[in-house]
Amino acid sequence: MSLTFQFTKAQTFSLVLLRILIGWHFLYEGVIKVYSPSWSAKGYLLSATYMESFFQWLASESMISIVDTLNIGALLLIGFGLIIGFKTKWAIILGIGLLILYYLAHPPFPGYPQGPSEGSYWIVNKNLIEAAALLVLYMFPTETSFGLARLFSKSQPETPNP
Repeated sequence: MSLTFQFTKAQTFSLVLLRILIGWHFLYEGVIKVYSPSWSAKGYLLSATYMESFFQWLASESMISIVDTLNIGALLLIGFGLIIGFKTKWAIILGIGLLILYYLAHPPFPGYPQGPSEGSYWIVNKNLIEAAALLVLYMFPTETSFGLARLFSKSQPETPNP
């Protein structure tokens, strides 16, 4: 037995808006880093307060240029995919992974020093919230409602029988 749920226009609009706003955030972060030639993740990684050895390895001279390039590329791909509504499942999975890495570098755990952040948090911070929002978008895909994937969708809207 299969249950189907039809979203209202307002629900669909809300989910699409959430997808586009998160996509904009990722895309903006990637573009800013592209146009800041002195930007590097090295300082952020070296200041990690959790899993320090892993993040120090990522910040090592042999890895940092690869990490910087992958970080920028991932931000751009995630943002672009979410905004245009194409390959959103892949963009969401990649986005959740990247946000979890950001979260783990400076987790707001009790007893750990606060990393670079806009405020003081306890367990939950903006990276965790944005990852959870992406998880919601994964569960309720919107790319066939509004996005480039709609052009490639094999399912056509149902027409009522007379």
